Amino acid sequence: MKELTMKDLIFYHIFPLGAFVDDETEHGILEVKEWIPHMKGLGANAVYFSPVFESSSHGYDTKDYKEIDRRLGTNEDFKEVCEALHEEGIKVVLDGVFNHVGREFWAFRDVLEKKQDSPYKDWFYINFDGNSNYGDGFWYEGWEGHFELVKLNLDNEAVRNHLLEAAAFWMDEFAIDGIRLDVAYMLNRTFMKSLVDFCRDKNPEMIFIGEMLHGDYSTLVNHHMLDSATNYECYKGLYSSFNTHNMHEIGYSLNRQFGPDPWALYQGLPLYSFVDNHDVMRIATQLSEEKHLPLIYALMFAMPGVPSVYYGSEWGIEGFKEPDNDDALRPRIKTEDLLEEDLYQYISNLAKIRKDSRALKTGGYREIRTEQDIIAFEREADGERIIFALNAGPDEYTLHFDAGAGKGKDLLTGEDVDFGGGLLVPAYQAMIIQPEA
Repeated sequence: MKELTMKDLIFYHIFPLGAFVDDETEHGILEVKEWIPHMKGLGANAVYFSPVFESSSHGYDTKDYKEIDRRLGTNEDFKEVCEALHEEGIKVVLDGVFNHVGREFWAFRDVLEKKQDSPYKDWFYINFDGNSNYGDGFWYEGWEGHFELVKLNLDNEAVRNHLLEAAAFWMDEFAIDGIRLDVAYMLNRTFMKSLVDFCRDKNPEMIFIGEMLHGDYSTLVNHHMLDSATNYECYKGLYSSFNTHNMHEIGYSLNRQFGPDPWALYQGLPLYSFVDNHDVMRIATQLSEEKHLPLIYALMFAMPGVPSVYYGSEWGIEGFKEPDNDDALRPRIKTEDLLEEDLYQYISNLAKIRKDSRALKTGGYREIRTEQDIIAFEREADGERIIFALNAGPDEYTLHFDAGAGKGKDLLTGEDVDFGGGLLVPAYQAMIIQPEA
């Protein structure tokens, strides 16, 4: 497989315990092999799997880090899946849930049984003078108040070694290409550094993506730590800018993060871009206007970052996030239900344009114009220049700017464009223009 850098990747994100599990299916993870043509047609060259290891319910309550969840199949099944993906040039990134485990995790079960006599009592943050919500006879720290998720003591050498052994097993058994670190915003930094160094000693090309909901992404994404982090700031700015007809919101974030000024925070960092995922409302439900659905993908693929598409959203399935239930965000999808209609084809075209464009993969960001329903910017790298313009409103708009060469081609439509006297952007349309040299 040709080695790809983070900036070369386009991710397809799957929640396996939703996508491949129902009461009638065994070894459902094998269905991934039937999805490969769909993923490749969309333009994905990397797949990020939400948790696949043995758990009690949703995957983030781990029971065993070395066994594929029996609802999905076996280790042999998943190895077969990874080999099939690699044969097609698709990288495999797994969810690393290392901050906490489930109550059925083997070491915590030992503590439940033996209390102070358990050799694993120091694997967790336990106070034997208190009591838990479950009446265990001792108090323990849960993740952000969720006591079904037992926080691991990552300063404990035995815990660190157990998790490093698990990562080594994933690399050796499944030949994974990367790990997405769950709740990286609060994960023990010393452990994180140990994990990254350990894995890169085995494979210098290993990819690490951190889940960051807030904070300074550069504290984790740098030459010594992670390759990328989830760009939640721009996620919120994307859908909110469309719904409020205020492109200044996403424009502000893009300038703050990637703009040409010295104070821009993340110039050159390949942050992980998305319009929805397993934890948030589906974008087709989130957006107020259906006509904005292809446009939000156009903006995500054109702006700096590494684009990701969440399974099913490429044909516009809906899903409302309930207060205490994410099932609607993580539905069962059978192979025969995969659709490749207009939105799929549009995203596929965006992916092809991005793959062929140095400017879109690695270029900087310079704002051209931001208005109520208008955002336009320029990206340039290695002598290649791209002008992106988007009109989210119901009326056409003529964009006047210092264009340099006044002719080019809209890569989305293949049509020639003359913008020397102003660029006409039709209503509800995005344009990715490659100016003539």
